[in-house]
Amino acid sequence: MKIGVSGASGQLGQAVVNEIVARGGNEVVAISRTPKAAAGVEARQGDYDQPATLASAYAGLDRLLLIPSADLAPGVRGTQLVAAIKAAVAAGVGHIVLMSAAGTRAQEEPAIGAPYWTAEQTLIKAAPAWTILRMNYYAESLVQEAQMSAQSGALTGLTENRVAFVSRADIAAAAAGILTGEGHAGAIYNATGTAAVSGAERAALIAEVGGFPLGFVTVPEAALASGMTQMGLPKDVVNTVISIQRDFSNGAFDIVTGDIEKLAGRPPKALREVLIPLLQADAAGKS
Repeated sequence: MKIGVSGASGQLGQAVVNEIVARGGNEVVAISRTPKAAAGVEARQGDYDQPATLASAYAGLDRLLLIPSADLAPGVRGTQLVAAIKAAVAAGVGHIVLMSAAGTRAQEEPAIGAPYWTAEQTLIKAAPAWTILRMNYYAESLVQEAQMSAQSGALTGLTENRVAFVSRADIAAAAAGILTGEGHAGAIYNATGTAAVSGAERAALIAEVGGFPLGFVTVPEAALASGMTQMGLPKDVVNTVISIQRDFSNGAFDIVTGDIEKLAGRPPKALREVLIPLLQADAAGKS
């Protein structure tokens, strides 16, 4: 079976490719704007912003994973994903897997969930066989947030909230399980961590593991946006962070499932397991 990963140059894409290769028995095609050859993997050029390149990139594939780009400009990712889905269908890909996000629902741009909803609806209507993997929030992104918040001494949120943080490696293993397995057509899975933790709980855990004081405070949306703007962050980044925080507050990421264990064949790592090596490596680098 020939399996393609579109968006293979990113960290998640690379992790998925490695997982598929490790399982053996399949031809793997890594597709990206700037393809890089790896042992046992075919590299193809395919640019979401140039749909004409996707026809040859997706040709001959039995299954394909579509990983959204990192472009935060309103409307861009939705347009990219719709173009990719149409190109994959036209190329005759038998089964298309979409990487989506927890809590995806009908939303308007610039909400971060808007392109996922657009893509999911397009996929369901157009693909001969499809699967959707909705991922919870990266545990690695929480580490980055903690590192940026260390100086102020507090993580921030619009409200107290609960999130089932999940590692990138666990998401990749789940995606590989779909791509190499059977019985997943027409399914929507939720890739989550082992528990949904509150703002106060994750701040306490980071403080314990990282060895520095950290609390959790709630701030008004306008104040959070203003603070990020004063830090010099681009408008698209500010809008994205606010949108994510709204979804946190609305409970979109407050969901725990056993889907990773089902798909990957092993349970996901607990948040503590993910935080320890990352935060300790950061502390060692600063010492």
